[in-house]
Amino acid sequence: MNDFDYQQLDEVIHSRIRLAIMAVLISVDEAEFTFLRERIGATDGNLSVHLKKLEEAEYVTVTKQFVAKKPVTTCKLSKKGRKAFELYIDRLEAMVRP
Repeated sequence: MNDFDYQQLDEVIHSRIRLAIMAVLISVDEAEFTFLRERIGATDGNLSVHLKKLEEAEYVTVTKQFVAKKPVTTCKLSKKGRKAFELYIDRLEAMVRP
């Protein structure tokens, strides 16, 4: 059980909502805020807080623009974020592998 070192898990990702955001974003090129909110089942405020934390870690990029006079927020996984998520999954698998 040498590989069972939970402290190796990325604390930024290791939150249910942030983990869900990362899981959704790794499977798409980009996603609008409303899509993420509906997919994850988070409130606007809760999703915003978690996106901000991922953005500060440079795991996601958040772009805000107006489309037909309506605000549209688009989120995308960065290269750093993709690498961090893959490492997170690898470390998690190492913990649960027999």
